[in-house]
Amino acid sequence: MTRTPRFPGFAKRRSALVALPEAVFTQVVPLVDDLDELKVILLVLWRLARLRSNVAPWITEDELRADPCVRQALGREEFETRLREGLAAAVADGVLLRHEWQDAQGAMQVRYFANSPQGRAAVSALQRGADLSRSHDEERPNIFTLYEQTIGPLTALLSEELLEAERSYPLEWIEEAFREAARLNKRNWKYVRAILERWQAEGRDEIDRGTGGRSGGRDREAEARRYIEEHYDQIIRH
Repeated sequence: MTRTPRFPGFAKRRSALVALPEAVFTQVVPLVDDLDELKVILLVLWRLARLRSNVAPWITEDELRADPCVRQALGREEFETRLREGLAAAVADGVLLRHEWQDAQGAMQVRYFANSPQGRAAVSALQRGADLSRSHDEERPNIFTLYEQTIGPLTALLSEELLEAERSYPLEWIEEAFREAARLNKRNWKYVRAILERWQAEGRDEIDRGTGGRSGGRDREAEARRYIEEHYDQIIRH
């Protein structure tokens, strides 16, 4: 049996905080005795905390199914069954609310809300035919969002490696590494990872030192690009 890696500890760098109601710890945790249900509840509440709506935010079953963090938490074996049963248990225990919504194109969505006054009001509004709006919180994107924006659709095989990178490097480094890869039209994770490994080994300001620290303008940008290509391409080829 594969042993789950030991948690390495919380990072020193500043990271996003997620506010959860006290009832999660005083009532929900004592109530739930199934690990999959508890994982699903915490992951749904985490995702809902990053969304905004004119009544209450929701997340769809399809979004949860495609979420790399959910897939990692529940495992690849029998993932669909474990997710479906975890959601059903959370609804049965009264922690989440479930509502089926048909959009203007006739497509059916299964939406999940927190069982809060706002969540109950949102479900009631949907039952009356209201069309609610939803948007993502204006926070810094995580590594999965950066990957999809820069490289393309995320595969399940890469999710664990991306999570490890997010734990290992400051978010500022990750964002800049994706930007550098995009500027150089090297849109692949191997290249981004090579940049991060280089910065970790030699220091984040290595590009400035390698280009002589000259300031501003197209000349410096061209030199920086040449420096990155010479050093990072060597890493990737090896």
